[in-house]
Amino acid sequence: MSQLKILTQDGKLLVDSRGVAQMTGKRHADLIRDIDGYKEILDQNENLRSDSFFVESSYKSGTGKSYRCYLLTRKGCDMVANKMTGEKGVLFTAAYVTQFEEMEQQLKQSYRLPTTYKEALQQLLATVEHNEKLQTENLVLVQQNKELKPKASYYDMVLQNKSLLSVSKIAKDYGMSAIALNKKLRELGVQYKQGDIWLLYAKYQDKGYTQTTTHVIDADKSKVSTKWTQKGRLFIYDLLKKEGILPMIERDDHDLTGTEV
Repeated sequence: MSQLKILTQDGKLLVDSRGVAQMTGKRHADLIRDIDGYKEILDQNENLRSDSFFVESSYKSGTGKSYRCYLLTRKGCDMVANKMTGEKGVLFTAAYVTQFEEMEQQLKQSYRLPTTYKEALQQLLATVEHNEKLQTENLVLVQQNKELKPKASYYDMVLQNKSLLSVSKIAKDYGMSAIALNKKLRELGVQYKQGDIWLLYAKYQDKGYTQTTTHVIDADKSKVSTKWTQKGRLFIYDLLKKEGILPMIERDDHDLTGTEV
């Protein structure tokens, strides 16, 4: 039996009716018909709201045609499961209860406030990676539905990635200038300068620490620069900490380590 994919929408944990149908071996059209019936009964009671059980939605097939579906809350899954009997009903109930609990636990952990600079970076990195994963999944779906716009390009999707940071922004965490931080990273054997751009040495090039970005000046001119990813930011933190250089927020008032400007 395959796993259900848990979605988050407006703070709610939801599962797609297509996944429920697949897991229970039921035709999706039949499940939609059943849920329509449940909603009709719920909507007749002023003390109940059907959208706390089932959220109306839609999806597009590979041909671009739209079809109805529902997003089920945990209560919606309960209602569907209560109408089922036999082995498939038991397995479906066990699966959705387990996966809802796992997702709820993950959300609780992600909402825990960080207590150190490193924990804050780790949470930020996890968020960025999660968002990038969702973005990639969405792009795949768009391609499958033949809705990818012709103007979408590597430049649009990667080079202008908002999660990228200039070295000057990272340097500010340490009370340093961009020049000083670049110099320190060079001394530590992380990067070298080629022309006007800083590049990582071979041992670090495939770690996902940096990306090059292109700033278009005009039709004939552009400027290439190196930006750091959140993963690279965390790498710099660990590297400098070994050298006794801490970010400003982690220093005692009397500790002036790494404040070179």
